Amino acid sequence: MERTATQKLIKWNESKRRKPLIVWGARQVGKTYLIRDIFAKKYYKNNYIYIDFKIEDEINDFCAQTANAEKIIEYISLLKGKQITEKTLLIFDEVQECPNIVSALKYFCQDFREIPVIATGSMVRIKLQRETKKRGSGKKFLFPVGKIDQITIYPMTFEEFLMNNNRVLYDKVRSAYDAKAPLDAKIHELAMDQIYKYLLVGGMPEAVEAFIDNGDLFESREILKSLYDNYLSDMDLYQASHESILRSRTLFSNIYRELNKEIKNFSPGLIEEKSKTRDFASSIEWLTMAHIVNQSFQLKEHITMPLVKDDDASFRLFLGDVGMFSYQSGINAASFVSSDRENTLSGIFFENFIAAELIAKGNPLFYWRGKSSCELEFIIESDNKLYPIDVKKGRGVLNSLEKFSNHNKFECAIKISAGNYGYDESKKLLTMPFYFTSFIAEDLAQGTFSLS
Repeated sequence: MERTATQKLIKWNESKRRKPLIVWGARQVGKTYLIRDIFAKKYYKNNYIYIDFKIEDEINDFCAQTANAEKIIEYISLLKGKQITEKTLLIFDEVQECPNIVSALKYFCQDFREIPVIATGSMVRIKLQRETKKRGSGKKFLFPVGKIDQITIYPMTFEEFLMNNNRVLYDKVRSAYDAKAPLDAKIHELAMDQIYKYLLVGGMPEAVEAFIDNGDLFESREILKSLYDNYLSDMDLYQASHESILRSRTLFSNIYRELNKEIKNFSPGLIEEKSKTRDFASSIEWLTMAHIVNQSFQLKEHITMPLVKDDDASFRLFLGDVGMFSYQSGINAASFVSSDRENTLSGIFFENFIAAELIAKGNPLFYWRGKSSCELEFIIESDNKLYPIDVKKGRGVLNSLEKFSNHNKFECAIKISAGNYGYDESKKLLTMPFYFTSFIAEDLAQGTFSLS
C-alpha cells in the first residue's frame, strides 16, 4: 500500500545534511512496512541490512555492550557477510529492546555520516525514558541530541485510505481541493460513503488492507479487536507499577465515554470515583508518548499567539486511530453504512477523526471554550494566523463564531462537515467537506493554506 510518509524518507535520503533517522510511532501503524518493504526495497533494492533486535540476539548482545559505530559496523558486516558502505542502508528495528543502539547513533553521525541509518520501534520513547531514569546502574543513558533526524508515523489518514482503496476517486477529490471547487453532488456522496467506511475501518494498515482486499468491513473489525487487545497488553510490558498499568488501561478504555458527554473535557471522576487529574498524569504521559492517545488543550476566551497550553488548562483526549475509537464505542458496525447513519452516529466520531488527521499532518491540538458553553472544536495557528475549526456531522450552522470573533481576530473560520465545498466571504466562513480534511490539515501545518 502507498504511504505519504514515503516522501519524507525520500527527502531525508537525498539531504546533504542527512543524519541517522529515528522513526517514531505506535504499534502496528506500518513503520517496518514503510521503511523496509516500500522505501528500502525500492531505493536500495538488495543493498540494505535489516536488523530486528527482538529476535537477533547476537547483534543485540553485541550492541548492548558498545556504542562504538565502527565496531558495530564491522560486527554486522562480518555476521551478515556483507560489506557496509555509503550505499548500504542500515535498518535497526525494535530498538526499544536495545536502547544502547540509540546512543550509538551519535557516533554513526559523527564518524560514519555517509552511511544511511534508520532506527525504529514501537515503545522507544518510553523505554528510553526509563533508561534515563535508572539509578545505581553505573551508566547514564545518553540520547543523541542534535545528532539525529526524526519523523513520526501515524495510522493511515483518510487521504491514504482513499488513495489505496479508490485511486480514481482520490484523484477527483484531490483535484477538487486544489481547485477549491465543490464536487458534483453524486461524486460528493461517493466520497462521503468512503468517509463513513473509514470511520469504521480506521487507519491501522492491517485493518485497511483486509478491507481493500475483500471489502469485508467485519473482518477489519475483528483485526481492530485484536490490535486493541494488543495495545492493552503492551501496558503490562512498559510500565513500572501495577497501579499505573491499571490506570492506563482504564483511561484508554474510557476515551469514548469521556467524549460522549455534554462537556467533553477530561473528567477523572468519571473513570475513577474521587480521583483527580494528577492521579492520571503518568498514564496520560505514557499514552501520549506512545502515540496511542492525542491530547487537545483548552484555550481561554482571548487567544494570544503562539498557542501554548496553560499549566492549569483543561484538556480533552482522543484515540490515535478512529477505527479503534469506533470499536471502543461499541456501536454496531452496520450503523456506519446504514441509510440512517447521519442520525445514528454522534458528532464525536467526526471530532476524533479530525483530531487524528490534524495530528498526523503535524498540527498541535487546541480547542476554544467561551462563556455560555460556546466552543470551537479546534484552533489552528498557521503562518501567524488563527483558523478556528468547527466540526459538524451534518450541515448545521456555526453558532460560536460570533462570540469567538468578539475577542479574537482570525483569517477565516473553517466548518468541516458533510456539506460540499463553499466560501462565504461576508462571514469569512469556509465550508470544507470531511474528505478534504487531510489536505487542509497539511496546508495548515506547512503554512501554505490559501483560499484560492
